[in-house]
This record gives sequence, C-alpha cells and structure tokens, in this order.
Amino acid sequence: MADRKSTNYQAAAWAFLGPGAAVVVLVLYLPVLYTVYLSFTSYTGLGSASFVGLANYASMFTDPVFTTALLNTLIWVGGSLLIPVGIGLLVAYLSFGLKGAAWLRVPFLIPYALSGVAVGILFNFVLQNGGALSQALAFLHLPGSDIRWLQVAPLNTVVMILAASWQGIGVNALLFTVGLQSIPKEPLEAARVDGASGWRMFRYMIWPLLRPSTTIVVGLSIVNSLKTFDIVQAMTQGGPNRVSETLGVTMYRDTFSNSQYGLGSAVAIFLSVITVAASVIYLRRQLAIGDSSGDGAARGGAGAGRASRRTRGGDGGTGASGGSAGRSASGPSDASPRETVGAAPAASAAAPASATARASAPERRAV
Repeated sequence: MADRKSTNYQAAAWAFLGPGAAVVVLVLYLPVLYTVYLSFTSYTGLGSASFVGLANYASMFTDPVFTTALLNTLIWVGGSLLIPVGIGLLVAYLSFGLKGAAWLRVPFLIPYALSGVAVGILFNFVLQNGGALSQALAFLHLPGSDIRWLQVAPLNTVVMILAASWQGIGVNALLFTVGLQSIPKEPLEAARVDGASGWRMFRYMIWPLLRPSTTIVVGLSIVNSLKTFDIVQAMTQGGPNRVSETLGVTMYRDTFSNSQYGLGSAVAIFLSVITVAASVIYLRRQLAIGDSSGDGAARGGAGAGRASRRTRGGDGGTGASGGSAGRSASGPSDASPRETVGAAPAASAAAPASATARASAPERRAV
C-alpha cells in the first residue's frame, strides 16, 4: 500500500512538472544548444551551414569592433554600479522613516515602468543635435548648445549610462528600502545609546545589516549592464562608426544586419559565459563573506556568554565556592572604616557570652 501511494505521488508530481519542464527545454535549452552549434559554422541564413571550427571565435577576438564593444560593456558595468546603485541607496536611506516617504519615492519609480526603448527614444529627443537640451541652452545663452552628445565617444556612452541610471534608480531605492525595513530596531537603539550616529551608525551598523539587499541589487546591476541592448539601439544604434556598441548590440548587428549567424552566435556565447561567470564569482564571494561574518559573530556571542556566566558565578555566588568567594570579597570592601572599628568590641563581648552558654549547657542536662 505504501509503495502504491509513493508511486501515485511521483506520477502526480511529474504530471504537474512535465509541461513546465518541457517549455523550459524548448524555449531555453534547445536554443542555447543551437546557438553553440551555429558558433562553429559559417551559416549566413541561406543554404546549409558548413563547419569552420574555432574560426568565428578567432575572428571575434581579432576584430577591433569587438574590442571596443567589450570596453564599452565594462564601462557600462562600472557606471551601473556607481550611479544607480549609489543614488538608489542614498534615496532609500535619506527617505527612510520620513512621513510620506512612499510618495517621495514615486517619482523615482515611474521611469522603471517604462521600457528601455521608450527611455532611449525620450533621451534621444532631448540629446540629439538641435534637440531639447541644445535649444534650451541656446535660449538661455549658456555654453554647450553645440555639443554633440550622441556623436562623440565616449561622451555618448556616458549619457546613455545616465539615461539607464535614471530608469534604474527607483527600483534600487525600493529594494534598499525593503532591506532597511527588515533591519531589527534593537541593535540600532543600542548603538544610539552607545553614542553612534551619522556616518558611524551607517558604516558599522546599517551597512553590514544591508548586505542581503546589497547582494541582490549589485547582482542584478551586473547582469543587466552586461547584456545592455535596448537603450543603445534606441539612442545611437551603436554609432557613429560602431564606437558606442556594447556586446549585445554587436551580437545583434553581426547576426541580423550582416547575416553572419556564426559570428553573432560566437559573440552571444561569449557574452553568456562572462555573464554567468561574473554572477557566480560575485555570489560565491558574497556568500563566503557572509559565512565568515556569521562565524565571527557566533564566536563573539559565545565568548560574551561565557564571560557573563563567569561574572554571575563570582558576584552572585551561584555555587558554594562562588558564594563564599563573593561573600569574602564583598565583606571588608563594602564596610566603612567606622563600622569596622565598632564591630571589634562587639565581637570581643560576644565571645565570653558564647563560652558561658556552652558551660551552662551540661548543668541543665544534669538537672
């Protein structure tokens, strides 16, 4: 009977998991395997694919456009970690605990509801030659109206990072706010009693307790910046002369614009590998830091507990030796000199009285 129930349970589990697993295999794993296959061929979209080995990878690493795209992608990673993560943390920390703070964070969340293409079109309207920014500067007779924001490298990459940061600040602030709300109040109140405030409070109390939220925000920022495509495609299409391309744009252009499916697949595999590698390395490092800090806290707590038990044993006299030691240590030190002098005659007077009582005891028993 038990075996039949176990078999029925497994059959029901596979019945529920089967459709989802089939969709994942068809949508995710098969395309990845097909992309790996194409990266070793010279397929152009017409005719049959011929095997070329590692020729696409060799061509990719020797292409100056690929080198520029890789450098731009690394700039995107650095900018995405500094600007949206830093400003998001600042917004969350400064607005935390304020009345109506939720309404103050709404303007930062609205851009996140827009797609990357919409954000790119909006900033393209503002920053293009003769756009809104240039016209406003010219109207106010301010310098900078003739700057080509999207045609000069690396200025175009910088302004696109600012556009992506404008979109991502709100969600980062929201995630950091959730992390701040999960921090227990007792350690912070104890730190305030000890005199911690301002930067010291943030550096030594709040920032370590925000590690889970920081891990999530930084991990998402790394992955999203490595696969940046939509904003660049909407604002510059990688131009001029492909100087603002990222790896995502290079993959798209080689595959669909130049019909070099093998080369585009090689770029896609390379991008996937570095994205997964960066994520794994970062997460393993964060987990190792968390384990070491947890072990240190446990050792510190155990040591504090042992010290507290030793203190209670000596002062309160929980054991026989502890109690006698506590009494012997506390007696002379607690009594004042005047009480000590007055206690000497009383002790000498009490000694004959006790001797008389012991001598009279046999007489009473004899009577």
